Amino acid sequence: MIKIRHCKKINLFYLFLIFLSLAVIYLTSIKKAIANMSSSNYELQMPNLNFSSGNVSSDNYKIGFTAGQLSPGKYNSEGFRALVGFWYLKTIIPFSFSISNNVVDFGDLSFGEPQTAATTIVVSAGGAGGYQVTVEENHQLLVPSIGAMILDTTGDEGDISENNAGLWANNTTYGFGYTMYGDDVPSPFPSSGPAGNYYKQFADISKGEIPQIIMSSDKVGVNRTATLTYKVNISPMQAAGRYHNVITYIATPTY
Repeated sequence: MIKIRHCKKINLFYLFLIFLSLAVIYLTSIKKAIANMSSSNYELQMPNLNFSSGNVSSDNYKIGFTAGQLSPGKYNSEGFRALVGFWYLKTIIPFSFSISNNVVDFGDLSFGEPQTAATTIVVSAGGAGGYQVTVEENHQLLVPSIGAMILDTTGDEGDISENNAGLWANNTTYGFGYTMYGDDVPSPFPSSGPAGNYYKQFADISKGEIPQIIMSSDKVGVNRTATLTYKVNISPMQAAGRYHNVITYIATPTY
């Protein structure tokens, strides 16, 4: 049995800084324009004291603008990014991420008879830098009480790893791994099904392996969809027991 976790993380907040000079500025009239201040973990789109700002529109266009910002530009430091004096890109597509199932149960396994199951991943991302999805396992398929494992497969030619895809077609090749197809998946996986016989291992974080990217794009997108297929095959020497691990998917937008 595989338990699946998924989460999405936002690694960037919009921070807008106003730099004021040391000189005393006397203003006879200041027009404030404050827009799009929302909450629940927090997005600020343009609170400012510039010469002018706001949203203008007609039947043919919509524009959000600021004017008069001192020291405009993009500023970076550890833990934040500031886009001063302009909207870097207004996000009109909310970030969302879903998977089709939280538990995968292969049932009873027989040696030399591979079993498969699938999870469908759907991502929408409107950030300027797109998104990525990574996957990892907490350990290989394991019976904790006796320490028995179904090892991650190395494939028919012994070249499959978490970093490298290889062929796995023989029923005398044992282990656990995955293949996939769909939008924004890495090579050599195809953009449309069927997935074929190229497989990879899940990155095992108990061994210090780095989570691997399974979907990524530097463009905005809606309902980007991929299907990941798990495969397990056991040898005649495999100990009986209830094997399980946890597969974690993490989706991250980039702004």
